[in-house]
Parts: sequence; C-alpha cells; structure tokens
Amino acid sequence: MADRFEVIMGDITKCNTDAIVNAANNSLLGGGGVDGAIHKAAGIELLYECKKLNGCETGQAKITKGYKLPAKWVIHTVGPIWKDGNHDEDKLLAECYRNSLALAVKNNIRTIAFPSISTGAYRFPVERAARIAVNEIKRFLETDISIEKVFMVCFDINTFEAYKKAETEQ
Repeated sequence: MADRFEVIMGDITKCNTDAIVNAANNSLLGGGGVDGAIHKAAGIELLYECKKLNGCETGQAKITKGYKLPAKWVIHTVGPIWKDGNHDEDKLLAECYRNSLALAVKNNIRTIAFPSISTGAYRFPVERAARIAVNEIKRFLETDISIEKVFMVCFDINTFEAYKKAETEQ
C-alpha cells in the first residue's frame, strides 16, 4: 500500500500523472486557489468544456480533458464549505475522494494527484480533512488494484505536515 500512496509538496498543475483532481466550485467555471490555478494552466479550452457539464453537486465528480496540463485528465470535485462540522461536511468530503477515484477507474486512469480538498477558501480544518482523505484513499486502494499510484499534493508545509501525520496514523 505504501508504494501506491504518497504525500508530496508541490504544484498540482505540474504533476505528470494521468489525472489531477480539481477542488472546484459548483459552477465548474473556475475560481480561486487550486481551481483558478488549474484553469489558468490548462487554458481556455478547459473553461469551454466545463461550461458543457452544467455544474457539479457537492461531493460529486466530473471529468474533462487536461488540455495544456501535463495530466491528460482533470477530475473536478466539489468539496463542502465548512460550517461547523454538523452539516454532513465529513460525509461530503469523503464522497469527493470516493467519487473521484471511482471516476478515475471508470476512465482507465492509473495515476492520480489530489489537492487538499476544501481546506482553502472553504475553510475545512486541514487536520480533519487530512484524516478523511487518507482514510478514503487507502480504503479505496485496498479494494481496487487498477489505480497504481495516488499522490496527495500539498501546496504548503502546514498542509504537508497534516497529511504526513494522517498517513502515519492510518
């Protein structure tokens, strides 16, 4: 299992994986943070394709081409906005990872990179999000052999440390 999951520091738009995951908003039309960075790096064609998808519900995932990104595919998932932990935030965040991985399998994706979903502008507590993400990814990898490698790409040191801690605790 350890050889199939890795927490790294870096820029997800530079990942040379089959797919990267975009922490998108419900419109799928770009935004701030990782969403804006992915749209900028992929080029305007990504926006045109996303317009045809008619948005995405929180916890769900949709796929597009990667265009100018090194990754062939972008899996867009909409994480929950943190309110207080009593509005299904944990469940919805777990669904983001499960649905993204299931979509990857459906599209024969072997390598995939995730950002820390919902921990930026959506204010999900990073330690809590890390535990959920690592648990869902590892659980998925235990039952599915088609995905060869999952990267958790952390943009800053605090996020990286939270995911490394979650990884060692699971």
